[in-house]
Amino acid sequence: MKNLNGIIRKSAYFCSAIAILAGSQALEIKSARAQNTAPALVITHAPIPESLREKLYGTPRKARDITVQEISGDSYRAVSGTTIGREVMTLQGDLNNLQSRIASHADSLESLQRDGERLSAQYYANIATINTQLQSGTTPGNPRLVSKLNDAQADLQALNNNISGMNDQAVNIAETASQASFMLNTVRSAYGLSGAVEEDHVKLAELEDNINNTVVVIERLLNNISDSISRTTAYLSTERNNIRTLALAVTNGDLYGRSLSNRPFSMANAYSGSVDAAVMDGGMQDQQPIEAAYTQQEVAPAIPAGGRPLAKIKFDRNDVDYEQAVYIAVNEAIERYPNARFDLIAVHPSQGNAAEVAIESTRARRNAERVLRTLTQMGVPAENIDLSYDQSDMAQSNEVHLYIK
Repeated sequence: MKNLNGIIRKSAYFCSAIAILAGSQALEIKSARAQNTAPALVITHAPIPESLREKLYGTPRKARDITVQEISGDSYRAVSGTTIGREVMTLQGDLNNLQSRIASHADSLESLQRDGERLSAQYYANIATINTQLQSGTTPGNPRLVSKLNDAQADLQALNNNISGMNDQAVNIAETASQASFMLNTVRSAYGLSGAVEEDHVKLAELEDNINNTVVVIERLLNNISDSISRTTAYLSTERNNIRTLALAVTNGDLYGRSLSNRPFSMANAYSGSVDAAVMDGGMQDQQPIEAAYTQQEVAPAIPAGGRPLAKIKFDRNDVDYEQAVYIAVNEAIERYPNARFDLIAVHPSQGNAAEVAIESTRARRNAERVLRTLTQMGVPAENIDLSYDQSDMAQSNEVHLYIK
């Protein structure tokens, strides 16, 4: 039994030694294999991996389709980020503020014009009431008419204040026009600056057109307010004279009719000289409806009776445009002679029967009244203008002659 146990133990020892030897040999084989893991040449039929295929065969490739929208669409509306692009954004903000001010100016002008129309309507309503009562007959100093007269005078004063408001608004609009002109010059000069992209010039062109349109609106506002001021000023000048005559009529309870300032030739005397020489002078009857006889080269001494007129207006048609020529002639005369006086003569033809001569005389005086109102609106004092009338065998139509003396 003891021998058997000894044999078994020896066998175990022997097997362990063999196992240890076999493990050592296996480790040596694995080490040898580890040293030869990368073969020099590998022949295989496996496909190329997709990641490697994309790198080897990726070019040339088809370019993507570019749309029209990408070329001329929203990309030109995006902020470019350049210096000029930022300047365009700043100018656009200034233009928006400017247009807001223009809208405010237009609203103010419309409000002033509506107030002027309302005051004019109130004034004429009061005047119509007074004239109607005077025409029907009334008592001297009628309190009702005196109240209406005071209301009419208050309306004229309010209209005068309305003109002051328009003048202030005209100054504001003129300042806005200066700002718009400066912005336009800034935009135009920006085209030549360096460092811009195409989108910047597109925005500059759009901004330039918007500013140009704004300038047109401003000019229209300036023209409208200038016309309103001119009409209201002339209207006030005439109605102040009329209301003085009307006040006298209310005081006496008698209707005097239109203001004497609107009928100046009713008290005019016949001209002491003769206008035939002026009509014949230099063949003037064959020239244009108006000539200015006073020129820069001439010295204008006091013109005797029958001398050459400063200006001669032929009213041979309904729409004689004489204001500009008369203004030039009178302005030059006043520059040389600030204290000059003028003779304004209504000349009518002497041909025809008595009725025809009377009709032509009336027409000539009415035309002379128009010229007189024009002179006073130009700033010539009415007291420096002497009125008269005359007839001429040489005149073919009604004429108005203006002399300096």
